[in-house]
Parts: sequence; C-alpha cells; structure tokens
Amino acid sequence: MDATDRKILAELQSDGRLSVTELAERVNLSVSPCHRRLRALEQSGAIKRYRAQLDPGALGLNFSAIVFVTLREGDRQAVEAFEAAVAEVSQVIQAQRLFGDPDYLLHVIARDLPAFQLLYDERLSTLPGVQRLTSTLVMKSVVEDRPLPLSAK
Repeated sequence: MDATDRKILAELQSDGRLSVTELAERVNLSVSPCHRRLRALEQSGAIKRYRAQLDPGALGLNFSAIVFVTLREGDRQAVEAFEAAVAEVSQVIQAQRLFGDPDYLLHVIARDLPAFQLLYDERLSTLPGVQRLTSTLVMKSVVEDRPLPLSAK
C-alpha cells in the first residue's frame, strides 16, 4: 500500500459516497487508475464495506451502556456459543473479546432505561455461559467512529 492508496482510503473514510470521478480528482489520478486501485483495495479487504452513518438520537435510541461479561467457562464451546448468541442481539452494536477479566465488552444501545433493563434482564443475562454482567451507563460520547490513522509510519 502506497501513499496514493492511503489518500484514497482517507477520502473514502471522510465521504464514502464519492463517485470514482470525484475520488480520482481528489487524489490526483485519472479515473481508470483510480478505479483499479479502488477495486484492488476492496479485493484485498482493506475496504470492508460501505454504509451510511446514522444518528442514534435522531432514531430515538438515546440510551447507551457498556456491559462487561464474564463467562462461567472459557473453553472453545462456551466462547463460540456466547459469540453466536450475542451476534443475534441487534442492540449490541459492538462486542469485543478481552484478555483477562472480564471476558467481553459490549456496547449496547436502547431507546431508554426501561428498554435497556428489559434487554438486560431478558436477553443479555440469558446469553449462554454468562456468569456475571456488569454495566455502566454512557454519559456522552467524546470520540466515536474516528477514521483510522493512515499515516505511513
């Protein structure tokens, strides 16, 4: 990946709706080489997908929590069962497996506190292998969806 590829990626992180013509202009390439590079970046997996970034508050999703999960067992079957089940909970917008204790960090979004409580009681606490859930409420987002740093170093 060279500096031109990084410029392409930076532009697309900023505006994923750019046409190839607009993108080529911004990175000082003609359309054909820009299109070839773009396809190569997609095929290599450097570009995973394109999507719209939505505002949760505008959609009535005003409640956010971080939930820490500790599993009873850490064997392969327990991990796979938990991960498959948590992937089915649409209100979990990010799930990360951690080293140490706790085992997972979940970023959960809901309409409000009662909706979160219902989700917590009926879905999260019943996920396979859960020993303990600990949650904390998000006061505000300071940094979110930051573009990846694409410096050459």
